[in-house]
Amino acid sequence: MKNCIFCKIIAGEIPSVKLYEDELVYAFLDISPINFGHTLVIPKEHHTSVATVPETIAGRMFRVGSRLGVAMRRGLDCDGFNLHLSDGTVAGQVVMHAHLHVVPRWTDDGFHWNWRQLKYESDDARAEIAEKIRKHLKLDNQPGDAPAEEPEV
Repeated sequence: MKNCIFCKIIAGEIPSVKLYEDELVYAFLDISPINFGHTLVIPKEHHTSVATVPETIAGRMFRVGSRLGVAMRRGLDCDGFNLHLSDGTVAGQVVMHAHLHVVPRWTDDGFHWNWRQLKYESDDARAEIAEKIRKHLKLDNQPGDAPAEEPEV
């Protein structure tokens, strides 16, 4: 896409510190890291939402992300890592090109996701939510399935 910063990075129009590249994905250091070593894994094809990324590419993103996490443990001596993907601005996505964050973590790094923990009012309420999700769950590459569509905004 013409004005996408990540597409420009892939095209070599904007410099990046590349860690990995193959025919499907490109991984590079984030310029505003949560922790030093924070890496982004992006599909070479432009997709604004992870919902439209083909399964082979999405799988490759997570495979490369997990291997980068292992490399971070060994090379940076970190204690663990997060794989984080936001889909949509409401979820915190800033660049509208699907991307996976790989964040090295240390016990004392001081970073917290600040996730709240809600409680369902009952087992029935939880089951109702689950059914609403199941009703609309469609997986690509299944016989008879239509291609994924952009999620409604």
